[in-house]
Amino acid sequence: MTGTSRPVDRRSVLRGMLAAGAAATLGPAINLSSAQAAGITTGSYRIRFDQAARQTILGLGFEIQSDSIASGNGGLPSTVSGVPYDLTAGERTRFYQQMLKAGRSDRGFRFCRLALGLYHRGVSADGKHLVDRYPGQTDLLAEMVSQAGVEGLMAEYWSPAPGWKTNNSLVGQSADKKTNYGLTSFAPADLDALGDAMVADLDYLTAKGLKISYWGLQNEPDNGEDYSSCVYTAAQYRDTFKAVAPKIRAKYPNTIINADSQYGWKGAYGQALLADPQAMGYVDNWTFHKIGTDSTGQITTDYVTGAAGRPVFNNEFEYLNGAMTDWRCINTAQSIMNWMTFQNSPTWFWLHALKPIGNSESEGYSLGLWRPPGDTDFSAGHYPDLAAGHWQFNPRNWNAVSGFVKYLPWDSVRYHVEEPLHTDGSYYSEHRIMAWRTTSGKPVFALTNRSATEAYTYTVDSQTAAAFQGHRYGPATNDQTLPSKTGPTLEITVPPLSVEFWVRTP
Repeated sequence: MTGTSRPVDRRSVLRGMLAAGAAATLGPAINLSSAQAAGITTGSYRIRFDQAARQTILGLGFEIQSDSIASGNGGLPSTVSGVPYDLTAGERTRFYQQMLKAGRSDRGFRFCRLALGLYHRGVSADGKHLVDRYPGQTDLLAEMVSQAGVEGLMAEYWSPAPGWKTNNSLVGQSADKKTNYGLTSFAPADLDALGDAMVADLDYLTAKGLKISYWGLQNEPDNGEDYSSCVYTAAQYRDTFKAVAPKIRAKYPNTIINADSQYGWKGAYGQALLADPQAMGYVDNWTFHKIGTDSTGQITTDYVTGAAGRPVFNNEFEYLNGAMTDWRCINTAQSIMNWMTFQNSPTWFWLHALKPIGNSESEGYSLGLWRPPGDTDFSAGHYPDLAAGHWQFNPRNWNAVSGFVKYLPWDSVRYHVEEPLHTDGSYYSEHRIMAWRTTSGKPVFALTNRSATEAYTYTVDSQTAAAFQGHRYGPATNDQTLPSKTGPTLEITVPPLSVEFWVRTP
């Protein structure tokens, strides 16, 4: 555990977050129309630093592609390619410092999501364990985590080792897409052995110096794919979880256990766990995949009430289809804010730190792009200025996330903000605000303007008679320093398609 203010029992803290008033912050279940947002150019806000804190925000997470996948997620190539492996020594250091720390001197991202069986998919001789697929793979991950100041991994299976599956393969679906593949056996003795093997998979990682901060049994357990995946029915998922999760808890008592990594408690898998008190004794969080969706959904949908007191969060966010847009940049920032403000989420994960330039999905999936050594296409339109083993930022995604990595330090505590509402009682969807204090007590707040055409003026009662320094982000803007303003009342005009962070100085 890092930092003097860390709680001793994080599971208790996570479960206690909901008692701080999450349900009270939920907006009315009203769909907001674009007509409501049109013409609104100003609003008054009051940050309630005088009230009890609403939640502790642990920090943000990212996923790492430490092995290859075919373009368009079309299968598992034999090519050895990934990060940090493909990067030159200097580019690795720059990646750790400029992206994973977001330029901070101490630490930035807190958690790294590792797709077991996909991006860490070497297989032992007996087919029952996951190991490095190329020499030094886990050592490089440990180097990355150490040098970037990341706390630890969210280790989550895309597929268990192939020796446990009906097709003896990491792939979860037949070539004709008519057959999905799962575990060979759900007999108690076989599930007990699977649990021992999954503990051993974590032992393999921790022996190299990695910490397991979170663990998940299966990514999207109803999806069979022509890359690593494993399909369960809800009952099979429940039975497997009940067999394996106690073993994870016994060996790694401080690891947070997630379920179900797609629909959380709302789907069939979560409902099966909710109906089983024994299983629920091992569920610490519900994880959702609201991939590339409108951030307004986190205002109008209640993800908290049915969660049985467990925190909820989004552990995969990216844009699956279409070109990146300026609107998507601001929408991503609002997704982070709205999960935390309206759902009391303790964290939020972007899908990939870096993706290779040759994968068709990379623009919508990545915070940055790298050229693998085997990619020799330097033609126009294919990143002709990016050298092999080098990487560059993907601005519309990076600029949406990086301000939170830089100005929302680990274990910051969020405070309620009183804000204007539409006449029907719904929240403003295009203009969002979130406020917090860092562990040193420094007040910070974030503002957005998702409108593409109109500036928006926030009049903010900060309850702080001190100077605040602004930092602006947008589709083509990263950490632009703005003139300081002195509180307690701050009048701040945010341009269209912008995100701003206002930090008390000093």
